[in-house]
Amino acid sequence: MQILMELPYFLMKTFTLIKAVFFACVCGIIVQLEIKFKNSEEIMTKLREDIRNIAIIAHVDHGKTTLVDELLKQSETLDARTELAERAMDSNDIEKERGITILAKNTAVAYNGTRINIMDTPGHADFGGEVERIMKMVDGVVLVVDAYEGTMPQTRFVLKKALEQDLVPIVVVNKIDKPSARPAEVVDEVLELFIELGADDDQLDFPVVYASAINGTSSLSDDPADQEKTMAPIFDTIIDHIPAPVDNSDQPLQFQVSLLDYNDFVGRIGIGRVFRGTVKVGDQVTLSKLDGTTKNFRVTKLFGFFGLERREINEAKAGDLIAVSGMEDIFVGETITPTDAIEPLPILHIDEPTLQMTFLVNNSPFAGREGKWVTSRKVEERLQAELQTDVSLRVDPTDSPDKWTVSGRGELHLSILIETMRREGYELQVSRPEVIVKEIDGVKCEPFERVQIDTPEEYQGSVIQSLSERKGEMLDMISTGNGQTRLVFLVPARGLIGYSTEFLSMTRGYGIMNHTFDQYLPLIPGEIGGRHRGALVSIDAGKATTYSIMSIEERGTIFVNPGTEVYEGMIIGENSRENDLTVNITKAKQMTNVRSATKDQTAVIKTPRILTLEESLEFLNDDEYMEVTPESIRLRKQILNKQEREKANKKKKSAAAE
Repeated sequence: MQILMELPYFLMKTFTLIKAVFFACVCGIIVQLEIKFKNSEEIMTKLREDIRNIAIIAHVDHGKTTLVDELLKQSETLDARTELAERAMDSNDIEKERGITILAKNTAVAYNGTRINIMDTPGHADFGGEVERIMKMVDGVVLVVDAYEGTMPQTRFVLKKALEQDLVPIVVVNKIDKPSARPAEVVDEVLELFIELGADDDQLDFPVVYASAINGTSSLSDDPADQEKTMAPIFDTIIDHIPAPVDNSDQPLQFQVSLLDYNDFVGRIGIGRVFRGTVKVGDQVTLSKLDGTTKNFRVTKLFGFFGLERREINEAKAGDLIAVSGMEDIFVGETITPTDAIEPLPILHIDEPTLQMTFLVNNSPFAGREGKWVTSRKVEERLQAELQTDVSLRVDPTDSPDKWTVSGRGELHLSILIETMRREGYELQVSRPEVIVKEIDGVKCEPFERVQIDTPEEYQGSVIQSLSERKGEMLDMISTGNGQTRLVFLVPARGLIGYSTEFLSMTRGYGIMNHTFDQYLPLIPGEIGGRHRGALVSIDAGKATTYSIMSIEERGTIFVNPGTEVYEGMIIGENSRENDLTVNITKAKQMTNVRSATKDQTAVIKTPRILTLEESLEFLNDDEYMEVTPESIRLRKQILNKQEREKANKKKKSAAAE
């Protein structure tokens, strides 16, 4: 009976004990899970706080390269005795002359124990292939915007590429010291552009730094009076807002090539980012090629970037931007991995070319006089070499061994290639640029460009009319004050070929035009743009004389100086009318024994208009070539003989009539 009475108490104590044990076990499991989760989270979020990888992006001439120069000067990277040249990152001769960045370049600066890898990118959309590759190498971007000009077409282009890669943005409003600066309005424009390009909430919450890169000052305040004589606000903002790269150095290697370089001692060099793992000199690795094949090689040298120098290093880890040598036929977009863990990264996507022209061996009467490399083999080798570093370029063979179709992102892109080859000693001829038409969903489409024009108000009517005639659609018109108007158009790319010279003439040189590729739209039938005036064509070979030029001047604009050697079929000027006119520019004044009443008068001729390479390209018609040599730029008819040209024109008209 006693046992029965104590049974409930016993059962209750037992239940309490079981409950306590169960609770303890559960708590232990939870603690273990929390510890494991915490350790796992620490592993997943282990970062390299000693590194930041950024790209400097902007519209052309908004001060990117000058900003990088100043960051170099004020960092702990350069020796105090080092004198930094202006625009030190622009090492290419053409870059220095034109004041633009063509090739993406990388440097690294040290600030308060943090290494900041900086990629200086081109601001012109024609070199957008460089920008697109760089976006894969970095974790954030510094968007530089002019405090007066605000957002421009290339600002849209480079920012769009950054947002597509989910990069963290910082905005630097540069040239805050300009009297016409309008920083508050510019920040609003930038915000509107972010929204228009579909930025997420985190990207919209971008920090803003106001600076004058040329003066080496910056501040978080938009008041120019608050500018500090230091770049510390920019450095601090980069370190605080740009995420550090993930440190997964203990995992299998993944290194992707984004840029290429060449060195006579080590051969081709692949520049890129270590996305995962560690690489050391002497490692046996595998290169995953673009075509899906693989090749094994040994890493012979590794290079790191320190200021303006490239130094040899023995090892690189995840997050580092480095250069690798050892594989001669390495290309952009290819991945280096361990031989026992081949896992290539996705191939880099680059926008396709929109413009093409024909490159030919020079076959003019003056061929071989001025150039070092003149044969088809040499020209083709040079074009193929360019393909190794320029991923935006395409070179296709034609039915002739002396001709190639070269495609690029725009007139500037191709003209820089021509100018580079000319300076290297090549002779060649090129045809008029033409747009690349694509078939999309069964519909023929052509490239359209977004054009932004700033012009004095008195010229806006002429500009609107001229672009409307070229099938342009006006998207916006804003009065920016001080008698200036900003016009935004969507124009077929072929309507802009040759338009630059006409635009500058129309606005008396006061207009500023910027344009960038927007999209492919259905092809507009009929001719658009083109030259409205004919050419003055030489009928004979010889030297241009003052006497002949004086008699021809009234017919149009002359392109050559007296004494210039010309040949039959060479274009020596622009006719004032629509048709081509054949003239004799080599005729000398007939000498007689009769003394003229005007004998002692000095002959005066107008200063000839000497065309630049870009102006010559714009002037070209479909039946003309530009002849390029290290010393000269000449325009010529494709068919040099007058009678043969007339026969060809008759055949062309007959074929068109049928």
